[in-house]
Amino acid sequence: MLMPKRVKYRKQQRGRLKGEAKGGTTVAFGEWGLKALAPYWITAQQIEAGRIAIMRVLKKGGKLWIRVFPDKPYTKKPAESRMGKGKGNVEGWVCPVKPGKIIYEIAGVDEETAKEALEYAASKLPIPTKIVSRSSFGGEAV
Repeated sequence: MLMPKRVKYRKQQRGRLKGEAKGGTTVAFGEWGLKALAPYWITAQQIEAGRIAIMRVLKKGGKLWIRVFPDKPYTKKPAESRMGKGKGNVEGWVCPVKPGKIIYEIAGVDEETAKEALEYAASKLPIPTKIVSRSSFGGEAV
């Protein structure tokens, strides 16, 4: 499962997800990419489910780049515990994704296979996405 090997601080504040993504908004490595259209915390399990879905379609044909990494811990208090007594324990890891961020990129396959793989991965994610190509940066959907 995806998670950092070590972190400086065990717990983080939640922060906010306002505005557009600053970086990682163009297809940089592959030919096709899956772009986020809404802000959300994507969990390590969701990123991994998308990776498995893409690899199932690509088989050994193409190459995949994962452009996001879950480096933010989120905490949860135990069930039926009273208020107070500090922050809960780390429950899992998330990647805060803003609109415009490229999540996955693939190369080495034809357009039809690329679209099928990215649509399959998009169904594993909790946010609306669109498939973009390296050539479409003006940013129109493919």
